[in-house]
Amino acid sequence: MTPPSDLAPHGAPAAEPSPGEGSGQRVEGRLLAVSDLHAAVTDNRPIVESLYPTSDADWLIVAGDVAEKPEDIRWALGLLAERFAHVIWTPGNHELWTVAKDPVQLRGQARYDHLVELCRELGVTTPEDPFPLWPGPDGPVAIAPLFLLYDYTFRAPGTHTKEESLAVAHASGIVCNDEYLLHPDPYPTRDDWCRARVAETERRLAEHDPQIPLVLAGHWPLVREPTSVMWYPEFAQWCGTELTADWHRRFHVTAVVYGHLHIPRTTWYDGVRFEEVSIGYPREWRERGHPRGLLRQILPYEGEPAPPAGTDAEPSARPRTPGGTS
Repeated sequence: MTPPSDLAPHGAPAAEPSPGEGSGQRVEGRLLAVSDLHAAVTDNRPIVESLYPTSDADWLIVAGDVAEKPEDIRWALGLLAERFAHVIWTPGNHELWTVAKDPVQLRGQARYDHLVELCRELGVTTPEDPFPLWPGPDGPVAIAPLFLLYDYTFRAPGTHTKEESLAVAHASGIVCNDEYLLHPDPYPTRDDWCRARVAETERRLAEHDPQIPLVLAGHWPLVREPTSVMWYPEFAQWCGTELTADWHRRFHVTAVVYGHLHIPRTTWYDGVRFEEVSIGYPREWRERGHPRGLLRQILPYEGEPAPPAGTDAEPSARPRTPGGTS
């Protein structure tokens, strides 16, 4: 499966054909990932249209923030499901928003359930399905899509409670739109929903065969460290939970995939590779370009080796400005 032209719409670079493709030579599949497509944004739609595999065996992880309305989510995931051998989706905060002009006015858990059914109609794996096994060259790897949310424990500097942290955010004007659009029904609060999701996901991970390595793929980072380079530290409270801080050590994890921060890069914590794979908004990708490409190759891993034991590697990155709209 190769693009119909050398350049995708708007000049975005098209995927390069794999060596041997079209020659009869067997081509090994890759595990690829992307997030934060924001497909309803006019200038992002051609980017979605430009995403192609380089072999019929390529899998794709889509780590949240496809779009807000189910009709746009269906369009984007349906297109990708037609092209890739297997698509795995986990929701971001934008899929869970209930916006005024959306014909689907479901909220909270009911909205998430609706999206799960939409994905199943398309043949897309969700966090409610068994972990699929990617047939890697060194043996199978389980892909675990995670839906976890956040619980305000990545608090603003100098604060000690959720209430204090939120007060700082409101005073500074750095407030995530989740506060107005992401409803936790039937849970009392978003952090209650988060804790329920964490408990159920942790149970499933604990039951997973420890002999089979995992790729953990979710929208929000599992550890707080990636948020340290954000321009506005107040925004971190909408970016994850401390409850998952040791998952990459407790479980047999070969890589962690996430998005949400709009700071695409590779970092290492405790010898485990973390990949932030977001596309982001036009104002962001126009400034930085796509130096790592539109799709990140998770496996087989071909990048720099892990840092020495006992050290973390977190390269510098130019952070985005959240602006209260993520």
